Amino acid sequence: MEHTLYEIRPIMKHEWDSAMQLAWDTFLIFEAPEYSLKGVHSFKSFVRDPLLKRMYTYGEYVAIGAFADRRIVGILGVRNANHVSLLFVDKDYQLKGIARALLNRYFRDARTAGITYVTVNSSPYAVGFYHRIGFFDLSGEVEKDGIRYTPMKMELR
Repeated sequence: MEHTLYEIRPIMKHEWDSAMQLAWDTFLIFEAPEYSLKGVHSFKSFVRDPLLKRMYTYGEYVAIGAFADRRIVGILGVRNANHVSLLFVDKDYQLKGIARALLNRYFRDARTAGITYVTVNSSPYAVGFYHRIGFFDLSGEVEKDGIRYTPMKMELR
């Protein structure tokens, strides 16, 4: 496997739309086939929501990106300081440790801020990944607004 150099850093305001487009494009490839039309519409509404962008602008939503050749190839979004609401990596950059690197950057910052645990509502596609890095299920899979997910949690030590 070829090693790709990438930079992990906060997403800048002018990069927001590109980050959300990456999330949407990646969702369409890996997630949408498993979702109902209602679920696809719900996700599209989420990544295009002006309120989410305002929350980010005012520092109420954390967005960290992975960049390769000045192009965004991964996005991690966190709301309420400890809930992962977006984690997507461009299809051409998957299996290179980018998702893990994004989470590790966030975990480091979260520990420094005194956050003791992190939650995520994992898509069916990502459950195995989250288990491998230390998350555990809080319940079985649920569905809300057409979005299927498994609620998970990880203690930060």
